[in-house]
Amino acid sequence: MSDLTKHTLESALDGMANGDFSSEEITRAHIDACMEAADLNAFITTTFEQAMDAAKASDKRRKKGEAGKLEGAPLGMKDLFCTEGVKTTAASQILGEFKPPYESTVSGNMKAEGMVMLGKLNLDEFAMGSSNETSSYGNVVNPWKINDELVPGGSSGGSAAAVAADICLGATATDTGGSIRQPASFTGTVGIKPTYGRCSRWGIVAFASSLDQAGPIAKTVKDSAILLDSMAGYDPKDSTSLNVDNGDWVNSCDKSIKGLRIGIPKEYTVDGMPDEIQSLWDQGIEWMKDAGAEIVPVSLPHTKYALPAYYIVAPAEASSNLARYDGMRYGARVEGENLNDTYERTRAAGFGAEVQRRIMIGTYVLSAGYYDAYYLRAQKVRTRIAEDFKNAWESCDALLTPTCPSAPFAIGRKVNDPITMYLNDIFTVTANLAGLPGISVPAALDKDGLPLGLQIIGKALDEDTVFAAAGALEKAANFTAKPKKWWV
Repeated sequence: MSDLTKHTLESALDGMANGDFSSEEITRAHIDACMEAADLNAFITTTFEQAMDAAKASDKRRKKGEAGKLEGAPLGMKDLFCTEGVKTTAASQILGEFKPPYESTVSGNMKAEGMVMLGKLNLDEFAMGSSNETSSYGNVVNPWKINDELVPGGSSGGSAAAVAADICLGATATDTGGSIRQPASFTGTVGIKPTYGRCSRWGIVAFASSLDQAGPIAKTVKDSAILLDSMAGYDPKDSTSLNVDNGDWVNSCDKSIKGLRIGIPKEYTVDGMPDEIQSLWDQGIEWMKDAGAEIVPVSLPHTKYALPAYYIVAPAEASSNLARYDGMRYGARVEGENLNDTYERTRAAGFGAEVQRRIMIGTYVLSAGYYDAYYLRAQKVRTRIAEDFKNAWESCDALLTPTCPSAPFAIGRKVNDPITMYLNDIFTVTANLAGLPGISVPAALDKDGLPLGLQIIGKALDEDTVFAAAGALEKAANFTAKPKKWWV
């Protein structure tokens, strides 16, 4: 039997439906691959025994003709999604040995569709980071390697690395400022952040509630559509969940984009961007033209304020959300001389440096005397950014941009320079601030043989167009490169 880990999610589901192999067989193959790839540190917690039980149960359901959308597929779960009875850490020490007594809506939806969960994937602590170096369980290593070991991007670095290394068929992720799309670009995978409200946030450990959105990282555009279709849906438990139907996303991946208007925002040409990124963007424009799209120059004039606004809004919401971790009801506790001392000791020991930095920033911008000057002004900028997109949609149907301003960089190179690290999100944060869908598609290798991605941003609730444009981009780029298995 050929290596079952080489399958895409689509081909694996077809293979199981045709009886070419069972869920038990493909799950065992991926478990073996996970164990071989331990050096990547992609998982915080593995659930291999439960996965085999789930695979056997899946095979029985399939024989009865009861297959779900993900029936029997071995997948990974970012360790930000609460999973009933399975340790959930958010890559932080402050949650200790917390095992949720409930299931997040997204993971519950996927289990109901037949997913086989291999385990909980590593991430930046509380999803705060762009390189997966802030995890208290150690950094994830990118499967792509030159001389140095490279970061996989963040915060969903474990998800992206696991998919790129073929140790799971796909994975869940979350995106607050680019944490699906940036690691997808860094690992040669596909990652989509859907419209804010498409996927329920219930049961996902919160970072910045008005920005966080769940989505998948996958091997292909169509795989990402299959995963998103199982993840998304209205949830009355989430007040921000949108009561709208899913689109025909899987079929949209094959639709023609002839006549589609693709906007090119001039503000995304930034100083210091490598020539390779600009050249790839230019190539992407030509690919869109060749596929029949019309290229339209557009302006998003408030783009230059997006990063400062994001790094006020996100830490402010984080400081509020993370106030619940006090060592009293669940998670780790460090006893002190009194209640306040216990709080201080618990949080000092439980939160890492980057989380503490963002809590401090957020508490500062929300404090009396600074709220109007910082937080309120940032929210006004956010409104302007949303208006920029609204104006752009009058002349185009979707935007084409680079995903990141660089290829993956060496572990340790930027971790001590937070400002430089934050610049990794320069092309992705606008979609979060405006609540729009965005997808990263692998498009080329740089001069060192490392992957580079291009991004499609679409109108709110228009994932169908995003998938159509991404499908055309994927077809034109014909990106087939894979990392060499140096870890085996």
